[in-house]
Amino acid sequence: MTSSIEREDTRQASPTAALAELPPLTSAPRRLLKHPRLMHYNRLAALVVLANIGLLAAARGTPGTEAMGYAALGNLALAVVVRQQYVINLFFRLATSAPTSWPLKIRWTLAKVYHFGGLHVGGALAGSAWFLAGTVAATRDGTNRPLIAVSWTLVTLLAVIVATALPPFRSRFHDHFEKIHRFGGWSALVLFWTHTVLGGQGPVALGVLAVVTFSVALPWLRLRKVDVRIERPSPHVVLARFDHGVTPFAGSSTAISRSPLTEWHSFANVPSPGEPGFRLTISRAGDWTGSFIDDAPTRVWVKGITTAGVANIETLFSKVIYVATGSGIGPCLPHLLAAEVPSRLVWATRDPRRTYGDDLVDEILAVQPDALVWDTSRHGKPDMVRLAYTAYRDFGAEAVICISNKKLTWQVVHGLERRGIPAYGAIWDS
Repeated sequence: MTSSIEREDTRQASPTAALAELPPLTSAPRRLLKHPRLMHYNRLAALVVLANIGLLAAARGTPGTEAMGYAALGNLALAVVVRQQYVINLFFRLATSAPTSWPLKIRWTLAKVYHFGGLHVGGALAGSAWFLAGTVAATRDGTNRPLIAVSWTLVTLLAVIVATALPPFRSRFHDHFEKIHRFGGWSALVLFWTHTVLGGQGPVALGVLAVVTFSVALPWLRLRKVDVRIERPSPHVVLARFDHGVTPFAGSSTAISRSPLTEWHSFANVPSPGEPGFRLTISRAGDWTGSFIDDAPTRVWVKGITTAGVANIETLFSKVIYVATGSGIGPCLPHLLAAEVPSRLVWATRDPRRTYGDDLVDEILAVQPDALVWDTSRHGKPDMVRLAYTAYRDFGAEAVICISNKKLTWQVVHGLERRGIPAYGAIWDS
């Protein structure tokens, strides 16, 4: 290693001795609200479901088949539209428009904007339930057999989509989940058009379907194959450089693919201030990334609109701590380079210079000279909660943003929030 990291390592020669003791836990009621099952993602999903239960109660009786059809369509439209990239970016823009002079409790909640996926889940569950109820009612009438046949086909398809989106299947068979969600969703959209025409529903239903169809199609209208230049500082990671006339905003992500109909992977964009193009940091994390590193392509497919990521919430705070492990440095880097908000980096990784190359490490240290770079090959795995809290305390930060694997991200986020410290990290809801 060169001297900048060596000096940091020397200062941390007895690493755990310099770590602060964690503050006490907050009261039991406050800790309960920070429980994983009560995170804002689940609260939003529950809110949508409860709103639908309220509508059912307000109906004072069993709604008619047409009313249930509109309820189903409205909820399923919500599920689709909140995933549209322009809508996501709008959510982030609205949430992060609050000034840092606002009370911390308000900004703490606004920064949970990336939990918007709960609206998707709530809408999908409520919409599927309404459609099932409407199909049962229509079957009892038995007057329109083609409509009934399409309805039950849709019920079956929606059941498959919902079942395979549940965490046990999604986490274990993520590639299959993505294909079922994509092709099943497209098929469901075609069947909804068929159902609407056969049912003779009015212009409102047709208008909603048109909006949903446009929302689904828009990213694919921007599909194109572009050149990519690959740099491989080590067998563990590559830097993919793009310059096809697009310079995305810091904190956004781009989806790339080698086979656009079967598999897409999103990575954080790393634009350099004042320079065209951008980079993606891709580390070995599975078959697809391994193949990308070992058999580097010269061209890849890109689609959609660059989309805001979790770290964009940094502007809600006066100072932030970025906590990253391994290739989690990628999503942090554009914010560190842009330096819109005073920040300090805590990065735990194995042999950073050998893994990521001197150029990248020097670029990080140039903008973060006080960064704490923890070499796990020398010091072992640290207590990331204490490491994050120590940096938070010493820097006088208002929030911590963690970019790591699922287990460690939740350890840091949950470990800090239970102690009254705003903390944020990805929730793996896609």
